[in-house]
Amino acid sequence: MVEFDQYKYTLSQYAEPMKELKSALQLDQKKEQIAELSMYMEDPNFWNDPEKSGEITKKLKNLQDTVKVFNGLEQQFEDIETLIEMGIEAEDSALLEEVAAELEDFKEKFDDLRTTTLLSDEFDHNDAILKLNAGAGGTEACDWAGMLYRMYTRWAEKKGYSREVLDYLDGDEAGIKSVTIQITGENAYGYLRSEHGVHRLVRISPFNSVGKRMTSFVGCDIMPVITQSVEVEIKDDDLKIDVYRSSGAGGQHINKTSSAVRITHIPTGIVVACQNERSHFQNLDKAMEMLKAKLYLLKKEENERELSNIRGEVMENGWGSQIRSYVFQPYTMVKDLRTGEETGNIQAVMDGALDPFMNAYLKWIHRDTTNET
Repeated sequence: MVEFDQYKYTLSQYAEPMKELKSALQLDQKKEQIAELSMYMEDPNFWNDPEKSGEITKKLKNLQDTVKVFNGLEQQFEDIETLIEMGIEAEDSALLEEVAAELEDFKEKFDDLRTTTLLSDEFDHNDAILKLNAGAGGTEACDWAGMLYRMYTRWAEKKGYSREVLDYLDGDEAGIKSVTIQITGENAYGYLRSEHGVHRLVRISPFNSVGKRMTSFVGCDIMPVITQSVEVEIKDDDLKIDVYRSSGAGGQHINKTSSAVRITHIPTGIVVACQNERSHFQNLDKAMEMLKAKLYLLKKEENERELSNIRGEVMENGWGSQIRSYVFQPYTMVKDLRTGEETGNIQAVMDGALDPFMNAYLKWIHRDTTNET
């Protein structure tokens, strides 16, 4: 049957890319590392240093997961091949639907796995801290910030990442003025750095009695959780430290005492805050970690490109600075203004279906880097 021949041809186009992907993933080296780490973990003293053992255990799991995913993809390729041959031999059109579904699933998984090979920047594999700030639009913008908070939470859930609210400030009437969350999982920063910038919403506002179409903005700032030793000079005189009472609907894990900490780095205007830890000193340590990460990235960016790529604070949360538009009325569309990636299924996006946009961004910046070299 012609349809089976077409599917067979489509599948055959992935044979060489599968070999290239296997090479890019360096699976042989990963298997060697797995064997070495597994042997190292058998040492009776392995758990004596909880921090180091935790890092090694996490690294081992990530290596094993990558190998497992590729092996599963390879098996799926062979299974589809077998299904197609069965359909051709038996001329069984009933198998067409199954082949089409399996092939579509394979292509999606292949693209996702191939995208991980583009996560090659210094901190791409690290955990991430995401901060949302309501911008132009008043109550509407605060509601939009709440919607984006839900969107990123759903995305993290789909990825199997854990989330922790570090700082939370309610909107005056609805939504969120600002929220900072830590998202923990392999490649969290590598994926989320695509979200840095201003997100624009167009819809008929539920807060407008005449049903007027409104535009509002929310700034999204992303930074990696830097566990590596980095040198950043921070002078005490450059810091303004405020202690305040934790507040907001951040959940029961928010500590409602006067232990929350906000640090302002006076020379750059960077502001970081933490209210989730149990004591003032723990919040101060966490806030200093965030500030150190921001300053390190700023220093790095000064040698490469304009500071606005890292510093969400210097970007105006309004017209002309958005990276992505979300249109609810008069039509439905989400469009990334950098890569051109778009979809009409806005509900899926708001439910956390962000991978197509993140993957497109990684390919886009990788293309630009290739062109520069």
